[in-house]
Amino acid sequence: MTPTIDELIDDLVASFPPGETDGITFLGAQFERGLAWAHFPVGEGGLGGTPADHQRVLRRLSTLHAPSAALRNVIGYGMVAPTLVAHGTSEQRRRYLRPLFTGEEIWCQLFSEPGAGSDVASLSTRAERDGDEWRLSGQKVWTTLAHQAAFGLLIARTDPDVEKHVGLTAFLVDMSAPGVDVRPLYQITGEAEFNECFFTDVRVPDGSRLGGVGEGWAVSLTTLMNERVSIGGTVPPRGSGLIGDAVTIWHERWEGRRDAHALAMRSQLMGAWVRNEVGRLTNWRASDLRRAGTPGPEGSVAKLAFAEENQRTSELCVNLLGAHGMLYGSSYPLVRPTQSAMTNGDARKAFLRMRANSIEGGTSEIMRNIIGERVLGLPGEPRVDKGRAWRDVAHS
Repeated sequence: MTPTIDELIDDLVASFPPGETDGITFLGAQFERGLAWAHFPVGEGGLGGTPADHQRVLRRLSTLHAPSAALRNVIGYGMVAPTLVAHGTSEQRRRYLRPLFTGEEIWCQLFSEPGAGSDVASLSTRAERDGDEWRLSGQKVWTTLAHQAAFGLLIARTDPDVEKHVGLTAFLVDMSAPGVDVRPLYQITGEAEFNECFFTDVRVPDGSRLGGVGEGWAVSLTTLMNERVSIGGTVPPRGSGLIGDAVTIWHERWEGRRDAHALAMRSQLMGAWVRNEVGRLTNWRASDLRRAGTPGPEGSVAKLAFAEENQRTSELCVNLLGAHGMLYGSSYPLVRPTQSAMTNGDARKAFLRMRANSIEGGTSEIMRNIIGERVLGLPGEPRVDKGRAWRDVAHS
């Protein structure tokens, strides 16, 4: 008889107690039991189930304080893995999925360029065929965790004589290969979470091509749709995250006061709590209803709401801190490494870091365009490059 998800989880935590087992060992055992992504195929970290099954695993393990693959490998877990399942060969899935899940191999996403941000299809990085290899040259920017990544998912132009969306191809790039140069980009928090990456005649074997030649746009859409769900579609515990920080600050600094200022701040706190809870429950319902496969444009709704509410709530935290909210760090740039965008309860850092939420993973303006065109059916933005080869269009 096939064990249930709960039975598999019970066996996992009994055999590898979370508080006593190192992260790699625990996550490896989780992968082998099909509990990495329950909606993935059997043998590839999944059980052939549904996204609701996957959310069920995440919720159960979060209550047990188990190691989190999503925190150990942010880009790989939520964005690269679904793309590998959708477009990768069986060899690629066998090679990359398990060490990606355990965090033994960190991944980054190499899409944005200095002249191709919101319009990523206009990118200029070139990949030219050379026998059984490709020669890769160009620059990528705002690449999260590239300085720690073993591999990167990269989109390059392989045919400049067709429309911009058509001439793209995806590659799995070894970030330690000769010709790869990663340089830090320090942000307002003082950390270098992002990087710019330069590629000079980097040799990439054809076996590291993801999908067919010219199918890079489809690959990138799969990644971007999953990125938006990964950023905005998570279902945290009730009252956790930034809104939990805001409530904690309220209890520490404002509780017991009855002056007009305190009552006004309490009203703002309650409004923020309600908005955060509505967003959390909406994402919970959407995750349970989501079908297996590539998410659709509804992920843009979650991402937009997440970005804007995070910014509002982090601003509320700083306001609740009063003058103390202006104090952050004493040196720039900070030299400590960063694993992710986690703020570890520092409301001041959160306020600074959350400015990026409305840019990363697609700007809020782009999210509104997607919602308008693909959800509401409104007319699309005018395009001057439609029907023209990439080579014949002006580029910044």
